[in-house]
Amino acid sequence: MIQASNITLRFGKSALFEDVNVKFVPGNCYGVIGANGAGKSTFLRILTGELEPTSGEVIVSPGERISFLKQDQSKYNDNTVIDTVMLGNPRLFEIMKEKDELYAKPDFSDEDGILASELEAEFAQMNGWEAESDAASLLNGLGIDTEFHYTLMKDMLGKDKVKVLLAQALFGNPDILLLDEPTNNLDLAAIAWLEEFLINFENTIIVVSHDRYFLNKVCTQIADIDYGKIQLYAGNYDFWYESSQLMIRQMKEENKKKEEKIKELKEFIQRFSANASKSKQATSRKRALEKIELNDLKPSSRKYPYIDFRPDRAIGNEVLEVSHISKTINGVKLIDDVSFVLGHDDKVAFVGSDEMAKTAFFQILMGEMEPDEGSYKWGVTTSQAYFPKDSTGEFKGSDLTISDWLMGYSPVKDLTYVRGFLGRMLFAGDDGVKRLKVLSGGERVRCMFSKMMISGANVLIFDEPTNHLDMESITALNNGMKKFPGVILFSSRDHEIVQTTANRIMEFVNGKLIDKITTYDEYLANDEMAMKRQIYTAQTDDED
Repeated sequence: MIQASNITLRFGKSALFEDVNVKFVPGNCYGVIGANGAGKSTFLRILTGELEPTSGEVIVSPGERISFLKQDQSKYNDNTVIDTVMLGNPRLFEIMKEKDELYAKPDFSDEDGILASELEAEFAQMNGWEAESDAASLLNGLGIDTEFHYTLMKDMLGKDKVKVLLAQALFGNPDILLLDEPTNNLDLAAIAWLEEFLINFENTIIVVSHDRYFLNKVCTQIADIDYGKIQLYAGNYDFWYESSQLMIRQMKEENKKKEEKIKELKEFIQRFSANASKSKQATSRKRALEKIELNDLKPSSRKYPYIDFRPDRAIGNEVLEVSHISKTINGVKLIDDVSFVLGHDDKVAFVGSDEMAKTAFFQILMGEMEPDEGSYKWGVTTSQAYFPKDSTGEFKGSDLTISDWLMGYSPVKDLTYVRGFLGRMLFAGDDGVKRLKVLSGGERVRCMFSKMMISGANVLIFDEPTNHLDMESITALNNGMKKFPGVILFSSRDHEIVQTTANRIMEFVNGKLIDKITTYDEYLANDEMAMKRQIYTAQTDDED
């Protein structure tokens, strides 16, 4: 059990949290949600002890171990991958090293023997003999092949370091597991594995995530942060959303009844207060009126952008023809003889773990990179808008304001027109004169959506558009993609977006393209046994 008792956190005169009281108990997975800046990650840091609250305390059941997903990828550079995972249980790893040093001593004494015996007993109690195989199983499940388990962390790719640090957090059956955005930079197969792991995890889990599908799959309760308070709701994210909306409707209905009662009492008082025979009744009604209090209906601090991609012209039958495209980068053949034809109703999700192939393919289609072989042809009625995975080049070093920057892409050179698109993206008033060079990651993404909306394109290409976005912006993007009448090609780790938007799934596997007319869930169902066989084979090979 872990409990926040009267937690207050102040920065100067403003309070991020005010007298927060919340208890997290075993057997539950708590999804922590809230608007950007509400303090989700900060709250986890308070629970771990990394950040001291202004007042209040965190209470943890005696003897319980907390495990926290770390984000510092360079901290374990000189450790092997397998050792980094086992460092998730520091005491167990310490015992392993002490034992090795003791048994390596040339002058092993009786005192050393007693200490070794004590260490062996503690080691066995902590299931130490299974530690290495448990760590390997976690790595295999997350897609880190056995051949890399004894590689130094500094030699691993960034996307794989993320998986290793996640395996470290999961290692050793911690009593309290704290995860801050665990699905970031994970491919969809790794996310699916993590979901199953957490569903079967029997201790306490507290997780911050912007992935609605993930929260729906793993959470038993939602911890909603709003106005400096934390309110617990039973159920997953969808249940929280529906129940919170119901509560608001009920409060509005209750207030409406109270307002009607107030109006009735006021009319009675006004009509009869001067009438001596009715004065006693008027006085009693006045007292009743004074007791009626309307519920304090605070609107949520969450703000939803309005994302609406409207093409300037309808798209024709000829959209895109790709003929025998191949591309090799740094000696790796990412795209190998790929051909397909797009129809005017296609919304294509590119899935799978080969991020470089997807990005290279999108860059080829947008003319930013030449294929080694093959060609592509866009239909004459098409116009394209592109969201790149890395848009820093669009903003870096620029002294333009947001309004001036967007004006450069607008077909209508009118400031009011341009600011209308920025307003949809929550850049209101003075935000329009913000300089590009000072924007946050989330603000840059919203600027790119403004650029895509103002373009009036009928073909949209998105390369991981949900990075840096909060839940509200992801929901708005999802809605915008679903109702877009044109063609979409996109990659995304957000399961909900892929499932609700795509009618066609493509995946690069060793450069070749798998192309299926299907929904994402159907694609996964057909591929599920193959995926399980891959994981089983990896685990079996490791045991051998």
